[in-house]
Amino acid sequence: MTTPHPVPEAPVPNTPIARRFEGKVAFITGAARGQGRAEAVRLAAEGADIIALDICADLPTTSYAGSTPEDLAETVRLVEKLDRRIVTSQTDIRDFDGVKAAVEAGVGELGRLDVVIANAGMTSAARAWEIDAEHWKATIDINLTGAFHTAKAAIPIMIEQATGGSITFTSSVAGLVGLPMLADYVSAKHGVTGLSKTLANELAPYRIRVNSVHPFGVATGLQMTELHPVLDSNPQLGVLYMPSLPDGISQADDIAAAVAWIASDEARHVTGIQLPVDLGRTNR
Repeated sequence: MTTPHPVPEAPVPNTPIARRFEGKVAFITGAARGQGRAEAVRLAAEGADIIALDICADLPTTSYAGSTPEDLAETVRLVEKLDRRIVTSQTDIRDFDGVKAAVEAGVGELGRLDVVIANAGMTSAARAWEIDAEHWKATIDINLTGAFHTAKAAIPIMIEQATGGSITFTSSVAGLVGLPMLADYVSAKHGVTGLSKTLANELAPYRIRVNSVHPFGVATGLQMTELHPVLDSNPQLGVLYMPSLPDGISQADDIAAAVAWIASDEARHVTGIQLPVDLGRTNR
């Protein structure tokens, strides 16, 4: 009888935090919790001041609870604990005028805009032909149109500032492959990927780099309880949700570390790419 090789524990990163964002300002959507909060804290730890936007409300089309004003206040506490400034707005990214006003208010107070992270999003699960019109519209409006609003509000400021910068879209493995039970989310995130690629070409002359980051499973507490029974009862679908690395799931800090690199000047010649941070899923 053969004995399986033991699986080593995942290493815990212990690298000293760089200071790649000294004197810079980052605008982050969906910043009240999860990946958005992790990105705000990571960039603040590296020297950035933060413009943080979140809806801070439940969404009727998700099975999990929405963010709260208390969540956003905790992001503020964590950023200020790092001795950085933060300007917040409770705004729905489907409201372009609201997003534009939030960005302009943040820039007015903090003085500039160098980094944009279009992170806000939502998802729910159902078979494609069973998705109702309300869910389809909400998923497209929040994930795709909201990402467009984020970029549209920020780009004129960055162009006028004439100091370059970076825009990073949070897409997903679902923005690269056809994950089952997520037709609306897959459609929206493929759209985000395409938007990122087009903007990379349009903004290159201004030295504004545009990339997308593609997580797989991330431990943010936003559980789609409706997804698991279907996958558990259908192994052919369930196998499409299996990563390669044994960790099984990423942490929000793993995604924040990747975003911090691709948004930094260390990646100054990187634009128009799709960066998977996905435990090897898209390689399978």
